[in-house]
Amino acid sequence: MKAEIIAVGTELLLGQIVNTNAQVISQRLAELGIDVYFQTVVGDNQTRLLQAIEIGRSRADLLVFTGGLGPTQDDLTKDALADFLNRKLLIHEPSMAEIERVFSSRGMDMVDSNRRQALMIEGCQPLENTTGLAVGNALKVDGTLYILLPGPPKEMKPMLEGSGQTWIRSMLGDEKPLFSRLLKFAGIGESNLEAKLIDMIEGQSDPTIAPYAKVGEVSIRVSTKASTIEEADRKIDLTVEAIKKRIGDHLYAQEDIPIEVEIISMLRASRRRLASAESCSGGLLAELITNVPGSSGEFVGGVVTYTNMMKNRLLNIPMSQLEGEGAPGAISESTAALMAESVRDLSDADFGVSLTGVAGPAESEGKQVGLVYFAIAERGKETVVHTTHLSGGRDMIRLRAVKAALYRLWQALRE
Repeated sequence: MKAEIIAVGTELLLGQIVNTNAQVISQRLAELGIDVYFQTVVGDNQTRLLQAIEIGRSRADLLVFTGGLGPTQDDLTKDALADFLNRKLLIHEPSMAEIERVFSSRGMDMVDSNRRQALMIEGCQPLENTTGLAVGNALKVDGTLYILLPGPPKEMKPMLEGSGQTWIRSMLGDEKPLFSRLLKFAGIGESNLEAKLIDMIEGQSDPTIAPYAKVGEVSIRVSTKASTIEEADRKIDLTVEAIKKRIGDHLYAQEDIPIEVEIISMLRASRRRLASAESCSGGLLAELITNVPGSSGEFVGGVVTYTNMMKNRLLNIPMSQLEGEGAPGAISESTAALMAESVRDLSDADFGVSLTGVAGPAESEGKQVGLVYFAIAERGKETVVHTTHLSGGRDMIRLRAVKAALYRLWQALRE
């Protein structure tokens, strides 16, 4: 089954709001094994909406509309589809009663236009709106499925995930659902990952492999259609094992979690604790770690030693290390090592992680923007310092540096 999403609203075309509904609808249809081939955005104009319906029906089995079900004269989705199908618009009495009840309970007079929200196309199945007033519509005509959902996400999502998906599922027959597993990688860029898997990606059939990237992390979604979750797991497991043989050193999770969540889990399992000392990252590593619920048991705390004075007073880094002729300077491998070791010892943690470098916008200590040193100081082991040269703006460099440090910490926890 092929689907097309038709989002209705001039505000979408003007860029006044973002079409987040299309993402949610695509995800839910994928879970049902339905492939979304097209996404269309059309303004509040009946002529152009009729054209979109005609085109959509010619190339898709399921048309999912979102928006245009409200009370105003520019809410035209039901009107246009009823016109296209040559069907009447009728009042759905339960919805009408609920609209009248809501206005009465608020002590407000209901204008006649609000009756439009209770309209349904003749012969459709009404879809209950649990968070709003506009009733949804679902119907099958000449082999094509149509489902009409509200535009506001807080109304659209519950309707789709409730009666909407139930109705679609009842229309599927023998269509197999789609099962997916998300693999999360760190310490490797999207292009490098793709190069290592290019033959698998180009030769894929079932399961399929799709890479995605965001700052500091790369994901691969492995998907297959199957009759049962057990069948899907068997098929996906074979592909995952083949991927792990090539880039398993970068695979930190088989679910959609950031690497800091996995790190807290690993620290908890091994009964170890972490502390941080940050300079150029300005506390971003500590922020990401403490965003993980329950991380207080594993994260002792951190310090932001942005100036040499604070590195000296809080971490006991000698000024002779930081300043003066012949000194390594604050932005150096040796200072990164001293910062990590000091915060580890001062906090009685098992790991100390430090970052020092140049996030920009200008050079510092004669070092180029993007140069970052970070160190992992594990109790009982030799401190390891890593050097990285990062590109991008100031915020991008800070985030990439922290993600790189977290990846190296994850590696240390695996050993």
